[in-house]
Amino acid sequence: QVQLVESGGGSVQEGGSLRLSCAASGYTPRRNYMAWFRQAPGKEREGVAAVVATGRGQATYYSDSVKGRFTISPDNSKNTVYLQMNSLKPEDPAMYYCAAASRDARWDSLAYASWGQGTPVTVSS
Repeated sequence: QVQLVESGGGSVQEGGSLRLSCAASGYTPRRNYMAWFRQAPGKEREGVAAVVATGRGQATYYSDSVKGRFTISPDNSKNTVYLQMNSLKPEDPAMYYCAAASRDARWDSLAYASWGQGTPVTVSS
Protein backbone atom coordinates (compact mmCIF):
# COMPACT_ATOMS: atom_id res chain seq x y z
CA GLN A 1 0.00 0.00 0.00
CA VAL A 2 1.26 3.42 -0.94
CA GLN A 3 2.03 5.70 1.97
CA LEU A 4 3.00 9.37 1.90
CA VAL A 5 4.37 11.19 4.92
CA GLU A 6 4.93 14.94 4.87
CA SER A 7 7.24 16.88 7.16
CA GLY A 8 8.95 20.24 7.35
CA GLY A 9 6.02 22.51 8.03
CA GLY A 10 6.20 25.24 10.62
CA SER A 11 6.02 28.93 11.26
CA VAL A 12 8.10 31.44 9.36
CA GLN A 13 8.18 35.18 8.96
CA GLU A 14 6.91 36.80 5.80
CA GLY A 15 9.60 36.60 3.16
CA GLY A 16 11.16 33.54 4.73
CA SER A 17 11.63 30.02 3.44
CA LEU A 18 10.63 26.48 4.30
CA ARG A 19 11.32 23.13 2.71
CA LEU A 20 8.64 20.49 2.89
CA SER A 21 9.40 16.82 2.41
CA CYS A 22 7.17 13.98 1.28
CA ALA A 23 8.52 10.50 1.89
CA ALA A 24 6.88 7.82 -0.24
CA SER A 25 6.79 4.09 0.30
CA GLY A 26 5.24 1.38 -1.80
CA TYR A 27 6.36 2.75 -5.17
CA THR A 28 8.99 4.92 -6.77
CA PRO A 29 7.97 8.56 -7.25
CA ARG A 30 9.76 8.87 -10.57
CA ARG A 31 7.20 6.51 -12.10
CA ASN A 32 4.29 8.50 -10.81
CA TYR A 33 2.77 11.92 -10.89
CA MET A 34 3.47 13.72 -7.63
CA ALA A 35 1.99 16.97 -6.49
CA TRP A 36 1.70 19.33 -3.58
CA PHE A 37 -1.67 20.76 -2.66
CA ARG A 38 -2.63 23.17 0.05
CA GLN A 39 -5.83 23.99 1.84
CA ALA A 40 -6.46 26.99 4.03
CA PRO A 41 -9.40 27.14 6.45
CA GLY A 42 -12.62 27.86 4.61
CA LYS A 43 -11.01 27.49 1.19
CA GLU A 44 -10.89 24.76 -1.42
CA ARG A 45 -7.87 22.55 -1.82
CA GLU A 46 -5.47 24.10 -4.31
CA GLY A 47 -2.76 22.43 -6.33
CA VAL A 48 0.47 24.40 -6.19
CA ALA A 49 3.25 22.24 -7.65
CA ALA A 50 3.49 18.99 -9.57
CA VAL A 51 6.17 16.84 -11.14
CA VAL A 52 5.73 14.08 -13.69
CA ALA A 53 8.18 11.62 -15.14
CA THR A 54 8.49 11.84 -18.89
CA GLY A 55 10.41 9.82 -21.40
CA ARG A 56 13.14 12.45 -21.34
CA GLY A 57 13.26 13.12 -17.63
CA GLN A 58 10.67 15.07 -15.74
CA ALA A 59 8.41 18.06 -16.12
CA THR A 60 7.31 20.43 -13.38
CA TYR A 61 4.22 22.58 -13.13
CA TYR A 62 3.28 25.41 -10.79
CA SER A 63 0.18 27.38 -10.04
CA ASP A 64 0.34 31.06 -10.84
CA SER A 65 0.17 31.87 -7.15
CA VAL A 66 3.52 30.22 -6.39
CA LYS A 67 5.39 30.31 -9.70
CA GLY A 68 8.86 31.71 -9.24
CA ARG A 69 8.79 31.17 -5.47
CA PHE A 70 8.22 27.44 -4.98
CA THR A 71 10.23 24.57 -6.42
CA ILE A 72 9.21 20.92 -6.49
CA SER A 73 12.00 18.40 -6.76
CA PRO A 74 12.03 14.62 -6.43
CA ASP A 75 14.94 12.67 -5.00
CA ASN A 76 14.49 9.24 -6.49
CA SER A 77 17.26 7.73 -4.37
CA LYS A 78 15.31 8.61 -1.24
CA ASN A 79 11.77 8.17 -2.61
CA THR A 80 11.14 11.70 -1.46
CA VAL A 81 9.64 14.77 -3.09
CA TYR A 82 10.52 18.20 -1.77
CA LEU A 83 8.77 21.53 -1.96
CA GLN A 84 11.12 24.45 -1.46
CA MET A 85 9.11 27.52 -0.59
CA ASN A 86 10.79 30.90 -0.76
CA SER A 87 9.53 34.44 -0.32
CA LEU A 88 6.56 33.23 1.68
CA LYS A 89 3.60 35.56 1.69
CA PRO A 90 0.62 36.11 4.01
CA GLU A 91 -1.58 34.21 1.53
CA ASP A 92 0.57 31.06 1.71
CA PRO A 93 -0.43 29.70 5.13
CA ALA A 94 -2.32 26.43 4.83
CA MET A 95 -2.12 22.73 5.43
CA TYR A 96 0.15 21.36 2.74
CA TYR A 97 -0.50 17.89 1.38
CA CYS A 98 1.54 15.60 -0.80
CA ALA A 99 -0.34 13.45 -3.30
CA ALA A 100 0.42 10.79 -5.88
CA ALA A 101 -1.37 9.72 -9.03
CA SER A 102 -0.69 7.18 -11.73
CA ARG A 103 -1.35 9.61 -14.56
CA ASP A 104 -0.99 13.29 -15.37
CA ALA A 105 -3.69 14.59 -13.06
CA ARG A 106 -2.23 18.10 -12.70
CA TRP A 107 -4.59 20.00 -10.38
CA ASP A 108 -7.46 17.49 -10.37
CA SER A 109 -7.36 16.42 -6.73
CA LEU A 110 -9.95 13.68 -7.31
CA ALA A 111 -7.50 11.90 -9.60
CA TYR A 112 -4.90 11.49 -6.86
CA ALA A 113 -5.32 8.15 -5.12
CA SER A 114 -2.74 8.61 -2.38
CA TRP A 115 -2.49 11.47 0.11
CA GLY A 116 -0.36 12.27 3.09
CA GLN A 117 -1.67 13.56 6.39
CA GLY A 118 -0.53 17.12 5.71
CA THR A 119 1.94 19.48 7.32
CA PRO A 120 0.96 23.00 8.46
CA VAL A 121 2.59 26.20 7.30
CA THR A 122 2.03 29.54 8.97
CA VAL A 123 3.46 32.91 7.97
CA SER A 124 3.76 35.81 10.36
CA SER A 125 4.16 39.42 9.30
